[in-house]
Amino acid sequence: MTTLTLPSRREESWRWADPEAIAAAAQLPWSDAEADADDHWLDLPGARLVFVDGVFDAERSTLGRVTVEALDGGAHALGQHATGPGWALRMAADGVEDPVQVVHLASGGANHVPAAIELAAGAAATVIETFVGSGWSNRATRIALGDGARLMRSVRMLQAGGFVSLREEAEVGAGASLVATFLGAGAAGTRVDGAVTVSGQGGFAEFGGALLTRDDQRQECAVTVRHDSVGGSSKQVWRAVAADRSTASLAARVEVARDAQQTDGEQSLRGLLLQRTATINLKPELEIFADDVKCAHGATVGELDARALFYMQSRGISRVRAQALLTRAFVADSLDRIGDETVREAFVADADAWLDVALAAPAVWGTSS
Repeated sequence: MTTLTLPSRREESWRWADPEAIAAAAQLPWSDAEADADDHWLDLPGARLVFVDGVFDAERSTLGRVTVEALDGGAHALGQHATGPGWALRMAADGVEDPVQVVHLASGGANHVPAAIELAAGAAATVIETFVGSGWSNRATRIALGDGARLMRSVRMLQAGGFVSLREEAEVGAGASLVATFLGAGAAGTRVDGAVTVSGQGGFAEFGGALLTRDDQRQECAVTVRHDSVGGSSKQVWRAVAADRSTASLAARVEVARDAQQTDGEQSLRGLLLQRTATINLKPELEIFADDVKCAHGATVGELDARALFYMQSRGISRVRAQALLTRAFVADSLDRIGDETVREAFVADADAWLDVALAAPAVWGTSS
């Protein structure tokens, strides 16, 4: 049996990581319960893929243009384990694909799946992934967007237990657009680990989402966007809501190479504490070697505004309802960027279901920030 080697928190990029949770998730016992993907499909046309404990289920899948093949997970500390059978979406120039949905069902133990998304010049695609069940679900996804290509990628991490780790590597060509949104609204630990390179002139990359934590749960993101060409732009919009004794950590970095003049990079990291026992860590970073750029970052951690709560209560809205409305508006800020209405509504519904549980606790508090 191969020994599982995990990163150490002594490394700066893993300082808030939870390797113990990954090791524990990999040892979770297997469940005999029949996994069902039907409850997780969105009402959209296109390919539907089901993976059960990392194994492709052909009987419950419709491939469309997607292929299942052996792929390399790369050299990343976690992604390297995801080498072997996976799925790939490759599109020729100017092709447009119906949405591709992938549902990952985990019943215990560890499972690893690589993926590749390659869009030639002018092609467009939408990919939605959903993670449910329990165990260590480890993924490595490589994305290559040709000039003018467009990809909208949305990922729901809804596992009830264990850990979900995502390694995302993307290269964005000239005039191409990548919009990736992640939602952690389950009870599992998560890590979104991204490395995005805007290599073509005028390329655009948006990477963000919401991490919602409660109980003793820990979730984190660690994303770097690098600009290597003139006139590129990027956004990293992340929101975190933490309740009970949980921890949410957001680390976002923008690198601008010497020749990447006229780069426009924006970071927005915001955290909302529902109880004082919870923790939110934020770490925005800028490393700029060009002199003609427009880059900005903001990072704030706070609580529900007591003045807003008082105002809403004075208008006849109950305190619990006021708390729910303010928290939902805070989270929605990171999900509104999903362009497809059906996908966006599904993500909002997942966040609402999480908030209904978290806000039911009597200890939710708020003071003016």
